[in-house]
Amino acid sequence: MTIDSKYGVPTVSIHTDVFKRVVQSVARVNGMPQARFAFVPQPVMGKSAAELRAYVDGNDPVTGRPFMREVLEGLTQPVADEALGNLKFDRSTPRLVEPATEECLHQLFLENNWTDQLPIVLPTEERVAAMLAHTSRKPDEVVGRLRPTKFREIWEYTVEKVAVNAVMAGAKPEYFPVILALAATGVSARGSTTTSMAAMAVVNGPIREEIGMNWGIGAMGPYNHANATIGRAYGLLSQNLQGGSEPGVTYMGSQGNGYSYGSLTFAENEERSPWAPFHVQHGFQPGDSTVSVFTGNRSTAFTLGLPERYWREHVRNMLRGMDPYYPPTFVLDPLTARQFIDRGGFDTKEKLIDWVYENATMPAGEYWAYQKVLNYLYPRATFGEEPWATKLKAAPDEHIPMFRREDIEVVVVGGETNGYWRIFENTYQKTVSVDEWR
Repeated sequence: MTIDSKYGVPTVSIHTDVFKRVVQSVARVNGMPQARFAFVPQPVMGKSAAELRAYVDGNDPVTGRPFMREVLEGLTQPVADEALGNLKFDRSTPRLVEPATEECLHQLFLENNWTDQLPIVLPTEERVAAMLAHTSRKPDEVVGRLRPTKFREIWEYTVEKVAVNAVMAGAKPEYFPVILALAATGVSARGSTTTSMAAMAVVNGPIREEIGMNWGIGAMGPYNHANATIGRAYGLLSQNLQGGSEPGVTYMGSQGNGYSYGSLTFAENEERSPWAPFHVQHGFQPGDSTVSVFTGNRSTAFTLGLPERYWREHVRNMLRGMDPYYPPTFVLDPLTARQFIDRGGFDTKEKLIDWVYENATMPAGEYWAYQKVLNYLYPRATFGEEPWATKLKAAPDEHIPMFRREDIEVVVVGGETNGYWRIFENTYQKTVSVDEWR
């Protein structure tokens, strides 16, 4: 679209047919509904060269016309000037819906994809006002901007719009500063990626106790009102304030992710952790209240404790089970955190992270054969970007680090009923102040 609209060069983008609706939607919201496409069948991955050639020699599965005809005509036939970047779209939404019965209003919200398909609390003016009373910010103040992918336009939203979604999620008004902080991150909990991503939110500081969050037994499960509704509000505000999260149009997660219901939200167990709190690691003071957001959570490695013998091998095996494109976050019960100190002498999180970086390795040939690594890191390596350029120079049987050190994280949570722990595949995005939104 940029080549077409900015430089005037005829361009045809090629996609697999399962992406028909989403690419047409992206073109439309970017003001180019007549952008030129050609489609081949899905899948492309795993197909032989002969099968892929047959796609090119065959028909476009969307139009039924020869694929190469679609390409050649797209490159040679002019598109009207008014189709190249001149369309405008109204992204405002009405403040109020028409009066109706409670049952009809619930159905309206459901049909408009304003919910997570579960029952909501209807956001009446009174309920929204009660939410707004727990922040010093004005209702019309802009909180942030979101979009499901970088190819879509950015939507901007206010404090009041965040409050509407907080009410819908069933959150108490005293939770609102945390929800506003999440909204201010600019990180969507409903990212439109085919990898079925979900978000994770970790709360630190005094706000945890002030609003009754859980960092002990069952903290990551459906057992605490603040944890559950703050996480749900994060998901709802993400989908409603970024322009939607509709499968096939603004959401393309092939399998979906159950973590998306609550955005995997919990407080860190600072009291029982043997290490510095997560937010202190990232530049905040212990008395600051913050929330940290992560994206990913597609896979988990899980086990019980650290055996006296072979604990190194056990941890390495868990790490080798991860896709090396995505970094690991160690989520440890306090019992296991202290075992890492007893077994490895890791009296700081940084020492554990150093050990993980040095021990999570694999042969370079195997590393570069991973599809995500090949798709996204190999091109960066060929352009000389480090550390991937150095990894690309390694012999196929030479062991190289799976992850960058700065991408490895450690969080402590749990009630010490047993030393179970896990490694989430996810990417830390940022930590933001909750106090600024009080």
